Amino acid sequence: MNTRDPQAMAAAWISQFADPASMQSWVKSVPQTGANPLADILKEAGVGIDPEVLSKLESDYMRQCSKLWQDVMTSKVPAISDKRFSTAGWQSNVFYSFNAASYLLNARFLLALADAVEAPAKTKQKIRFAVQQMIDAMSPANFLATNPDAQQKIIDSKGESLTKGVTNMLADMHKGRISLTDETAFEVGKNVATTEGAVVFENAMFQLIQYKPLTTTVHQRPLLMVPPCINKFYILDLQPENSVVRYAIEQGHTVFLVSWRNPDESMRVATWDQYIEDGAIKAIQLAQEISGQEKISVFGFCVGGTIVSTALAVLAARGENPAASLTLLTTLLDFSDTGILDVFIDEMQVNMREQKLGSGGLMPGRDLASTFSSLRPNDLVWNYVQSNYLKGEEPPPFDLLYWNSDSTNLPGPMFCWYLRNTYLENSLKVPGKLTVAGEKVDLTKINAPTFIYGSREDHIVPWTAAFASMRILNPKKAGRNRFVLGASGHIAGVINPASKKKRNYWSNDQPVADADGWLASATEHAGSWWPEWSTFLAEHAGKQVKAPSKFGSATCKPIEAAPGRYVKVRAD
Repeated sequence: MNTRDPQAMAAAWISQFADPASMQSWVKSVPQTGANPLADILKEAGVGIDPEVLSKLESDYMRQCSKLWQDVMTSKVPAISDKRFSTAGWQSNVFYSFNAASYLLNARFLLALADAVEAPAKTKQKIRFAVQQMIDAMSPANFLATNPDAQQKIIDSKGESLTKGVTNMLADMHKGRISLTDETAFEVGKNVATTEGAVVFENAMFQLIQYKPLTTTVHQRPLLMVPPCINKFYILDLQPENSVVRYAIEQGHTVFLVSWRNPDESMRVATWDQYIEDGAIKAIQLAQEISGQEKISVFGFCVGGTIVSTALAVLAARGENPAASLTLLTTLLDFSDTGILDVFIDEMQVNMREQKLGSGGLMPGRDLASTFSSLRPNDLVWNYVQSNYLKGEEPPPFDLLYWNSDSTNLPGPMFCWYLRNTYLENSLKVPGKLTVAGEKVDLTKINAPTFIYGSREDHIVPWTAAFASMRILNPKKAGRNRFVLGASGHIAGVINPASKKKRNYWSNDQPVADADGWLASATEHAGSWWPEWSTFLAEHAGKQVKAPSKFGSATCKPIEAAPGRYVKVRAD
């Protein structure tokens, strides 16, 4: 069997469920023939499973297989709770419900085998990830021949859904990605990234946007926002009702924001040092100069938080301390626990990237997007395969998914430095181990009260890893750090407007050193965490002064209206 071809895998998988005898043959093939994909994975990894454990798993599996088969022979429809098979087409037909139940039983068995593997934790995690990817790809919901809803749609539409599905698939093949939303419904600067402002500076790395005040007075110290360079900045400024940028302006802050350039060939040799020196540090200096303030509020989101923290550490080594406060949202400074992304990071993979891109080149945005989609394949891949292609449906407009599809490239040298020194070797947290922009980096020297936010279901920055920054920043100044935990994931947890009063969050005013202890004694609150952040920000933003009446300064004159040119450049 070709384990790299999902269609071949699905066909072979379906054929195993004709009767219990073939199921038993399939089970026994795992340790013997390598015909099962898991056997290939285990053999390649050089690991195995304790024979007694394997025997018990096989026995349990065969018992459940026999029961399932008996139910089917008596026309008893198996009970299925998985949301992928929740419609009447799956639930009311014995053939389809048996198919789904068989798949779920098989999936549980494969995952149990993966969990039983005797291997180091990192190897075991990679095996489980590979098995989960295979399982998700083999779902009978993903194929027209085994999806009753898609088949019924063809009948009801007199074949139109099939024609439309093929059209959608061909269009996506041309784009090189699966459409997650109606991309024609949005335009950057027209109905996303619409907060009024002006670009007041640009260089080869970024544009600096200054936003127009919405209040007659503002806090004396401006707020500089540094978003991730892996995606476009407008995740922080989608639409007025869910814009972090607009919320900060409404709270009386003068907001500056870094709009990173989407790298092209002219940036193929750009380095991490340049992102720090010519990017974050330059933006800090510009915010100081334009506002006339020595101290400013500094904000970093995801990789933007890692970048701006590094920049502040470099400035600290130079005797400068520009941050009146620091906000870090879903940010890694300690890379001990990188969650599921760890499966992509090892010496071999990093070395491969360094050989290919370390001296120059671009890491394509679509490759990065594919990596992140693989972390949630049922939500970001197979769900749309089913709806767009099998059923011929158009994805509905959704601003967040439009942004998610607007990927960016990364310069090879910068990307390789980041992979090795943070994810692989976890050197950033070690005082003095790294030299950036000519200075020894020591994050403990950043002298600013810090607001740290993590999302409880974050699969990119586990909330416990975000919490680890509490031990790195202000280590000798108890009480200067504040941690808040929000519900949902990496993006949805952050973009949770206060006006919607949705979800919940946790806070804890007690000095608890470890993440689990912090959560155990934390207080849960209904609604958004944004007001908590607003209160923190206001405490350190200085007195109220008259709002600025114009953009920029004598040396930083407006170049163009926000959101600027850089954010409109697409990677594809």
